[in-house]
Amino acid sequence: MASTRFPSCTKTPIDEQIQKLYDRVKARDPEQKEFLQAFGEILWTLKPVFEKDPKYIKVLETIAEPERVITFRVPWIDDAGVQQVNRGYRVQFSSALGPYKGGLRLHPSVHLGIIKFLGFEQILKNSLTGLPLGGGKGGSDFDPKGKSDNEVMKFCQSFMTALYKHIGADVDVPAGDIGVGGREIGFLYGQYKRITGQFEGVLTGKHTRWGGSLIRSEATGYGAVYFAENWAADNSLPIKGARCLISGSGNVAQYTVEKLLHLGAIPLTLSDSSGYVLEPNGFTQDQLEKIMELKNVTRGRISDYCKMSSTAQFFAGKKPWEVKNCVLAFPSATQNEIDENDATQLAANGCRLVVEGANMPSSNEAIEVYKKKGVGFCPGKAANAGGVAVSGLEMSQNSSRTSWSREEVDARLKQIMKHIYTSCKNASEEYGVKGDIQSGANIAGFLKVADSVIDQGCV
Repeated sequence: MASTRFPSCTKTPIDEQIQKLYDRVKARDPEQKEFLQAFGEILWTLKPVFEKDPKYIKVLETIAEPERVITFRVPWIDDAGVQQVNRGYRVQFSSALGPYKGGLRLHPSVHLGIIKFLGFEQILKNSLTGLPLGGGKGGSDFDPKGKSDNEVMKFCQSFMTALYKHIGADVDVPAGDIGVGGREIGFLYGQYKRITGQFEGVLTGKHTRWGGSLIRSEATGYGAVYFAENWAADNSLPIKGARCLISGSGNVAQYTVEKLLHLGAIPLTLSDSSGYVLEPNGFTQDQLEKIMELKNVTRGRISDYCKMSSTAQFFAGKKPWEVKNCVLAFPSATQNEIDENDATQLAANGCRLVVEGANMPSSNEAIEVYKKKGVGFCPGKAANAGGVAVSGLEMSQNSSRTSWSREEVDARLKQIMKHIYTSCKNASEEYGVKGDIQSGANIAGFLKVADSVIDQGCV
């Protein structure tokens, strides 16, 4: 839910302006709780910026309104020959820094408020990478779970038939998100090429056989761990031997586990909507490969993993945050998966650092708990930016018709994540909130976009 827990201390003129801006944005779209939550979280952390120069308050109001919102129907025929219809979205939020860039989410929970929250976060995330990328997001309430490959293909072809006229390699470059992996990107790209006759870098996350980048699948998970490495080095926190909790079991969670194993950490959990599995001694690489086969190929439930492991335990309907003696937590499933009670439990169980692999997995109330209890917090717009960073590198490779080695892409990813961490850290120090990576991320990401909006004549 959108937080209304704004500071209750004596109000300054800037506080009043900030509150009035929040109220104006809320009045426009009061039903969009996820978007209002994301907006409120960013708004109040920018207070030090507004105190230095109040003109940025109105610039934020401009940025918070999408440049374009595209809504369309997606009709398709299922395997029984019955016509179905879903609703599709593309929110092109900001092109101040470059072409719109952001994923497509296929999940029954998708509605405009979800897409707007994701797109708004994407603006700052893309800004932090240092790459020339604007912000956007899209998706549909279509659920690929339980659908045949043929049904997924029919849906993707219909979706792209409606979307293709609004995107392009220099206009808007979608990617994957929840429910959109290599299979879906292939179907979408094939339809775009069929309609336009153009072979161009209009989607990222493509197969390496036809324009994809090495390390793209791994990028978000690897990047989150690289970000954690930078924070840990600054805060004397050893990652080797650290007990880690990971939620989710998709692409981000899988490669977070893999990179943690590379660094000698002990990843203990994975989850899906049915509950979580615990490996008491930590996952091994062989066990992780079984999870990958289960989730990526047979598309089973996480509970099925217990049939493959004599040591695994499954906890139905529960979250992994209850596991004791954890040091690092990587929420990598979906928005608002950690509430105030979960955050309190994490702190009580010894958690030192929360690194968001998903988009906005911590509620605003949970973030307040982290800060109150001294738990380090690395927000998704910074920590999970590795995915879009390598998407940007994929775009560069497509433009030059080249393909970089795995080692080169990984090195660039690691460098970008270090740059993002340093930018967040430096912004927090410059604006008087030293050590607050959340505020630093919002400030650094916002200022680059806001100054570009001003430079280009209030666009």
